[in-house]
Amino acid sequence: MGGSTQSLKQKAGSAAVEFVQSGMVVGLGTGSTAIWAVRRLAELIDSKKLAGIVAVPTSAATEAEARKLKISLTSLEAHPSVDLTIDGADEVDPNLNLIKGAGGALLREKIVAQASRRLMIAVDESKLSLQLGQNRPVPVEVVRFGWKTQQQFLEDLGASVCLRIGTDEKMFVTDQGNYILDCRFGPIHNVFQLSAQLNGRTGIVEHGLFVRMTTDLIVAGSKGIDHRKAIT
Repeated sequence: MGGSTQSLKQKAGSAAVEFVQSGMVVGLGTGSTAIWAVRRLAELIDSKKLAGIVAVPTSAATEAEARKLKISLTSLEAHPSVDLTIDGADEVDPNLNLIKGAGGALLREKIVAQASRRLMIAVDESKLSLQLGQNRPVPVEVVRFGWKTQQQFLEDLGASVCLRIGTDEKMFVTDQGNYILDCRFGPIHNVFQLSAQLNGRTGIVEHGLFVRMTTDLIVAGSKGIDHRKAIT
């Protein structure tokens, strides 16, 4: 099974959908791998191989794609417990901890993830890392008011901080109306400690460290599909 990165992303996303069963409430992730899962799910619904599916999107972009594909949508208010969420990740360590948020949807993604009985992350093998932070920055979503004070706080923690700019050359604004600071910490030696420090800071809305949340990991690589489960 070789192929381009896009081909591997498609295979990972499609493989994750094989775990969806009729009647499920499904969380729909955001990003270049998760979108393949959304499209594959729509195919299975359209071909009648799956029925009774309702989905909770994690971003406005995913919601728009799901509506276009005629996937029935719902909300966490109507279904506060999600059976299975399929999402991607930017970096994954051997313990299935993640860095997420390159697409800017980390807040909604984490809300849906924590409401899920099962969080299935689909990635291509390039996203695997021995230690989080080696390859990707940690996105930190902050309220606009006083955002520079959050930058100083993050720099004091050892990060190189960059305010995210959108494709229109203006400050990137999340679906919730906040800014994102991309923080390069380098290899993170204690993700639990850093997560706790970020969680405790007023003005930081959410961050891209997803620790002890993943139940399943689907990896598409040159040797095929690898399904890994979290050690409980």
